[in-house]
Amino acid sequence: MGRLFGTDGIRGIANRDLTCELATQLGRAAAQVLTNKSNRHPRVLIGKDTRLSSDMLENAMAAGLCSIGASVVTLGVVPTPAVAYLVEKYKADAGIMISASHNSFEYNGIKIFSGDGFKLPDDLEERIEDIILGKTDISGQLPADGGIGTVTRAETAVRDYIEHVKSTVHFALDGMKIAVDCANGSASATAETLFTELGAQAVMLNQSPDGVNVNRDCGSTHMEGLIEYVRTHELDAGVAFDGDADRCLMVDETGNFVDGDFIMAICALDMKSRGKLNKNTVVGTIMTNLGFQKFCQDNGMRFEATKVGDRYVLEQMRLEGYSFGGEQSGHVIFRDFATTGDGQLTACQLLSLLHRRQAKLSSLATAMQRYPQTMVNIQVTPEGKLGFYTDQRVRAVIDKVSGVLGDEGRVIVRPSGTEPLLRVMVEGRDEAQIQELAKEVADVIREELC
Repeated sequence: MGRLFGTDGIRGIANRDLTCELATQLGRAAAQVLTNKSNRHPRVLIGKDTRLSSDMLENAMAAGLCSIGASVVTLGVVPTPAVAYLVEKYKADAGIMISASHNSFEYNGIKIFSGDGFKLPDDLEERIEDIILGKTDISGQLPADGGIGTVTRAETAVRDYIEHVKSTVHFALDGMKIAVDCANGSASATAETLFTELGAQAVMLNQSPDGVNVNRDCGSTHMEGLIEYVRTHELDAGVAFDGDADRCLMVDETGNFVDGDFIMAICALDMKSRGKLNKNTVVGTIMTNLGFQKFCQDNGMRFEATKVGDRYVLEQMRLEGYSFGGEQSGHVIFRDFATTGDGQLTACQLLSLLHRRQAKLSSLATAMQRYPQTMVNIQVTPEGKLGFYTDQRVRAVIDKVSGVLGDEGRVIVRPSGTEPLLRVMVEGRDEAQIQELAKEVADVIREELC
């Protein structure tokens, strides 16, 4: 067994890669690490999304935690950012979210948050891994009788989270006509109440989860239905979430797609004008569009890039005291309000901004000009992922394409942190050229590493 934690927790096909046995082991290991840290019986929250396997993994995790003496508090179906918020509000020692985010239903995942609402630090993840992988033996430390933990339910979890998001909105959404695609995921439990109580006329789409339809042809990974609905019904905007509602993508009133880079551009400029953008800096990743970087230069803002993954964006924000950052995928972090990306909070902030300024989303989005960008995902074996770093022919074709693009574009090839994929991204001014160059790189990778 290799490293368990990726850039966004542990993830795999439920009941095959991510088994009950592994979830129980993870619960035991996490409880042991937390017990060592706090020197008492830890209190741990567990939230979940709507996948068929989430109940199974929740119970397995709870069993593992209780076997070490932890007190488990289940939250039910909630968004990932709700766990991050509630772990601090409820003064718990840790929070666990069971979700595979944007992946299809057969996948599931486990994310762990510290008691401060931030994702678990690397050193604690490593200690948990050492226990699971047998490098640290805890078999003699299982309590008996009165030392075993208990499981209770937090009945107000959904309401507490909704009230938190509402508290961040200082200009209501009265009369705004929107469509909200819940991806048949966690937002199904919260979004309708949230947007309605803020005053919006919200039409809810894909909010009938059945365990297997999460992200299926809907949500932030499949925007076609939302685009058509907004265009046909002449709405002010459309909002789409992923399975655990930690990311948000949007559609303007004309039916045009608005990705995370555009959302960040609009919000960053508004925050700067109100003196809310700490150090006039926005944190993104190496995948952030070149157009966004030019937008920052043109508007007197600094841009800092990290590795791909919202945890790295947040780490940089915490390190330097920045207040705003995010990813093109729709993970947007408003550090004044949250310790992680929050799709519903992001949507509320942007919609409130539109209503306050009496502006159209299509008009504000023109502040940034997007460079054409193409992405090719190539499925590879674990060996192929590793081979990417050393294969000379792959390195040569990447260098060649980089030379062709020069200062007017770039090529990035990186292994996915959550899936068995190599991702090839090429960006430049000429769309036909970048598609041809991306195909050239992808063809070499398939020949060498697949």
